[in-house]
Amino acid sequence: MPPLAAQVDVDPAEIWENIRSEVFQSFALIIIALVVWWLIRLAGRRWIAKVDRKAAAMDDHHRQERAQRLNTLWSVGEATAIIVTLALVVVTLMAIWGIPIAPLVAAAGVIGIAVGFGAQDFVRDVIAGFFIVLEDQYSIGDVVKIAGVSGTVEQIRLRTTVLRDLDGHAHHVPNGEIKVASNLTAGFSRVVVDLGVAYKENVDQVIEVVNDEIDRFSANPDWEASFLEAPEVLGVNELADWAVEIRVLLTVRADDRWLVKREFLRRIKIRFDADGIEIPFPYLRVIQD
Repeated sequence: MPPLAAQVDVDPAEIWENIRSEVFQSFALIIIALVVWWLIRLAGRRWIAKVDRKAAAMDDHHRQERAQRLNTLWSVGEATAIIVTLALVVVTLMAIWGIPIAPLVAAAGVIGIAVGFGAQDFVRDVIAGFFIVLEDQYSIGDVVKIAGVSGTVEQIRLRTTVLRDLDGHAHHVPNGEIKVASNLTAGFSRVVVDLGVAYKENVDQVIEVVNDEIDRFSANPDWEASFLEAPEVLGVNELADWAVEIRVLLTVRADDRWLVKREFLRRIKIRFDADGIEIPFPYLRVIQD
């Protein structure tokens, strides 16, 4: 009568040898992963140190902002490297020990799809924030206009940008909502001022007065450092309903644009009053029969 089950001869020495081989491969894999991770961290630190040396000539504000941007980028890269390394180590260990990988891959795919549907906005915000930091679209202290909100940038996070407006309100703008970022203080600023004068005034004389005043303004010791280029009077810009508009262009340091504009308007009002140049305003004249 044939045996109910085939007898399998198992060599304990062979089993022990296989276990030793698998343990050795596992330890070797872990050591290699740790070495790779150490090399990645070392390369990241050296890169940050190199950039910091190049930024040594910057002022404290810009150096601090640069350091924050580098740390943000490195935190993203570090987290990504950890996740990728762990995933590769786990999959390789499963292959070494003969554990089926297909169920894990299928489960990970299902979980990934579920998380992807539930966290679309979060992932979009993080990706957008990463490229904002990487491309240096704006920095802390810049005045920007994003997603319909204007203000000074207080913080740049991977998911949100924090703005503070003139009223002191803090706006947390999701980075994924930023389609167009207008940086009002990038490098330099141009102040465009349209001066309205009455139609009865001599336009050429008014332009001479404006030229003289902006020359005095830009040569003033208290303000000359704010100007990056010589101011320009572009001429008559528009014949409006109530006034002849003369356009003036001032190229100034980014952080001084509003100070320069307010001071220029103050000076030109005083000068127009002193020279008897009328600044018109809308009015309604009623004629009775």
